[in-house]
Amino acid sequence: MIRIYFWKVSSLRIPWAVTQMALNRIPLQRNKEISFWKLLGTGKGETFTPRDADSRRWGLIVNIEESALSDFHNSRLIKRWRENSLEEFSATLNPIASQGRWSGKTPFTSQPDKSWNGHVAAITRARIKWRKNSLFWRSVPPVTMSLRNSPGLIAAIGIGEAPIGLQGTFSLWENPASIKEFAYRGQAHREVIAATHR
Repeated sequence: MIRIYFWKVSSLRIPWAVTQMALNRIPLQRNKEISFWKLLGTGKGETFTPRDADSRRWGLIVNIEESALSDFHNSRLIKRWRENSLEEFSATLNPIASQGRWSGKTPFTSQPDKSWNGHVAAITRARIKWRKNSLFWRSVPPVTMSLRNSPGLIAAIGIGEAPIGLQGTFSLWENPASIKEFAYRGQAHREVIAATHR
């Protein structure tokens, strides 16, 4: 089962949040019910450069056994974030489609459900080669504009494991058709994918 969290902290709690990005690794690594996890920084998703980073919003994604989900949601780690944040967003996700690997793993084992027509979340991630950074950054503005104007988009946020090189997005959509329309028919999106693969 996939669980994702985003927290927004006050400016005064930014140093605390940065510290947690290091300290939280220990309990996450020790939790045998978790097969995959990533602590995430976030950004506006407008330029995907360091100046795009949002130091007040932080995230966590885990692949955890369903039987352990409730205990984890009420664990000390999560409670501390909850107590030190102004806002919390969390969602339990059941993968219906997945491709590619993340840090050498396939954390989102999917069970295709072509009949699903409700809200969907999309997580995209790419390792951008250094020599492709300038090309990628030039391509971002039209893609961002296309995303923000996409019919069916509920919300989107930039995510990453590092300021540069490991970039992605988390987005919520009304239904599978709306995200497919953006991903496969949006010219700007198709062009940036093609360019960064050349």
